[in-house]
Amino acid sequence: MSELRYIAIEGVIGAGKSSLAQLLADKLKASLILEEFEENPFLQKFYDDRKRYAFQTQMFFLINRYKQQQQLKQQDLFASITVSDYIFDKDKIFAYLNLSKEELKLYEAIFPLLERDIPKPDLVIFLQASIDRLIFNIKKRGRSFEKNLTRQYLVELSEAYNNFFFKYSNTPLLIVNTSDIDFVNNENDFNELYSHIFREDRGFIEYFNPKLRG
Repeated sequence: MSELRYIAIEGVIGAGKSSLAQLLADKLKASLILEEFEENPFLQKFYDDRKRYAFQTQMFFLINRYKQQQQLKQQDLFASITVSDYIFDKDKIFAYLNLSKEELKLYEAIFPLLERDIPKPDLVIFLQASIDRLIFNIKKRGRSFEKNLTRQYLVELSEAYNNFFFKYSNTPLLIVNTSDIDFVNNENDFNELYSHIFREDRGFIEYFNPKLRG
């Protein structure tokens, strides 16, 4: 466990990133960093009209994530454990999915300048889930600004995430299939996942596919 001082959790909207981050932070008595999506004034408009508001939404998230990561950089990651519900690199997933060619040119000129000195996690946990499970989770939490999220957008986003992490090699990676488990409400599911995260023999890239208990 001692080598994991900075853990970041990723996944499509509704996969359970923030919930798992909170659970891990509580158990580890760790510092918690949550993405400040509610502060983005363009997000609701983006879900209503992706094409029109993609660039404003993207740039707000990029700058906000950068500021948050700079605060993380100033912390002593060796003195305490930190858990985050996103990685800075994920910004590119949304950019390439949503921005026009002209907008991407500007984005690609800015992103590398910000990326250079961002701290890297000791482990990234990528939560995969079926589209039906994502929709169920999104409806269950009932955020007003997510009411216009379409199934098609979730399909596109899920494919983009899968492609991104298929090629990902920046840090150790644990890919978890969450479609048939409930680590939020089922303590056994959480404990099984927790044990796998801190396995001493965990490989650099590893898949965890727990099955639904009867």
